[in-house]
Amino acid sequence: MLVDLVEARPLGNHHVYLRFEDGLEGALDLGAHLSFRGIFAPLRDPERFRTLRVDPSLGTICWPNGADVAPEALYSWLKKTLEHEKTQPASA
Repeated sequence: MLVDLVEARPLGNHHVYLRFEDGLEGALDLGAHLSFRGIFAPLRDPERFRTLRVDPSLGTICWPNGADVAPEALYSWLKKTLEHEKTQPASA
């Protein structure tokens, strides 16, 4: 099932807030998933990383240099992140 990304905001330190059309939403550390090589190399710079936007025709995030991330990957990474957070004990 393909679910489009409908909102994305940079949060700092290569973290982004993502919201998908089915309601899945949360913060994701993209720095943990991107290699920052090739087309992604310029995005190592936080200022360039923050230029991300949602491309409605692709249903995912993209940057002015042409880089984008498959929405399926973003969805999977976010879902795993949220599931992992649920299993962690609350900090005191």
